[in-house]
Amino acid sequence: MASYDFYFTRLMYDSGDWDVDIRMPSNVLNSLVEYTTLRVDPVERVVALSDPKMLEAPFCYLAGHKLVQFSPAERKNFERYVRGGGFVFIDDCNHDIDGLFAKSLEAELARMFGPKALHKIPNNHRIYSSFFEFDGPPNTGVELNGWGDDLVHDYLKAIEFNGRVRVLYSNKDYGCEWDYDFRNKRWLAIDNTRFAVNIIQYALGA
Repeated sequence: MASYDFYFTRLMYDSGDWDVDIRMPSNVLNSLVEYTTLRVDPVERVVALSDPKMLEAPFCYLAGHKLVQFSPAERKNFERYVRGGGFVFIDDCNHDIDGLFAKSLEAELARMFGPKALHKIPNNHRIYSSFFEFDGPPNTGVELNGWGDDLVHDYLKAIEFNGRVRVLYSNKDYGCEWDYDFRNKRWLAIDNTRFAVNIIQYALGA
């Protein structure tokens, strides 16, 4: 069996719609191969949040549009994984702050880690310079064009333990922004998946 430095794990959960932005993982994995020396498994792994196998993942992705209500087993694994040093990137596909996914997901995080655990991180946080240099979270086209609100979020939120982000939470809908065939990158003036490389490099300890 091949030995990998990184594999992309999408968390499947019983409520809501976890299976979104289906081309995004392969696009992000292509960027890791293109820009880094990591040995990358080219195939996305989908693991149930309730499955203890998720505790072994170097990085987990969780996204959706709808109501999130974790089962006791899902909640137990999520909390154990995060407190044990894992990294979860959560992306709100509604790209809002008052929608069903955002409110219900944030309620779940508060239940596990306390009401003040999730907080805004500064735009000079290490995650913005872990590989490429950014002056804060890159904007997405969907923020400007979705739901008629023209709302742009100039921050990301996180839950941290011992000075390290363990849950990175975005209302910017990066998953949708990065959901295209990686071969179409040649049409972009700047590769918009570069921030994904930062997130993953940070998750791996950069």
